[in-house]
This record gives sequence, C-alpha cells and structure tokens, in this order.
Amino acid sequence: MAEKEGGIVKKGHEEGLKMAVSILEEFELPLGLLPLADVIEVGFVRSTGYMWIQQTRKVEHNFKMISKLVSYSTEITGFVEKQRIKKLKGVKAKELMLWPPVSEITLDNQATGKIHFKSLAGITKTFPVEAFAAGQ
Repeated sequence: MAEKEGGIVKKGHEEGLKMAVSILEEFELPLGLLPLADVIEVGFVRSTGYMWIQQTRKVEHNFKMISKLVSYSTEITGFVEKQRIKKLKGVKAKELMLWPPVSEITLDNQATGKIHFKSLAGITKTFPVEAFAAGQ
C-alpha cells in the first residue's frame, strides 16, 4: 500500500506495543487509548502521520471510569498528529445497542482535560482524559 511507504514497522506484540505507546506519548495522547492484545504489527509513517496496527483478534475494552465499552478491530488505521487521530478506522464505541465507528479523536489543550470522540455520523462524545490513562 502506498500509504505505508517509508514507514517504520515493528513486528510482534512486545515491540509493536512499545511502538504504539511511544507514538501516543509523542503526540500527547492518553496511553490507555489503545488497549491492544496479540499485536502482529505496528507501523508509522512519520512524514504523513499514517499509523496502522494489526492484532490477531478483536479487543473489547470497558473504560470503567466512564462505563464505555469500546471495540478495537483486528486492523486499526488512522493519521496521528499532536493531540489528535484523524480518519480513524477499526474503533467503535458502544452507544445503547449500536456500535458507530469512531472517525476522529481530539484532545483539548491540557487545561480542560477533555477528550472528544467523533463518529462518522457527526456525533461527538466528550469524556475526561483520565478515563483513558494506562491501566483504566
């Protein structure tokens, strides 16, 4: 795929997870945002911000602080920039009985401590950033 050209790729769970966490850190995103399991590959193209994650199985994670169940597909892709992930694919948050795809995640500046999740339908949900700290 052309969008993966020039990317740094890490294979295996240990190395892939390390790289995913370092990308989240670098772009000031909460470290618990991507609870991954059995990572096959993580890739990142610095020039465009394109990131991809492949894992062996879908992961459902319950963010307890906000009682929100989020589903992570076996392939997650998006464009990372400071405090934001755009054109996100492979992540869905449960709303009542529906699982609308999350297309964008944006953090406010540090002062407000808020993180916004926007769906393809244009619905935006806002939560406290602490809900997505590592280990939540």
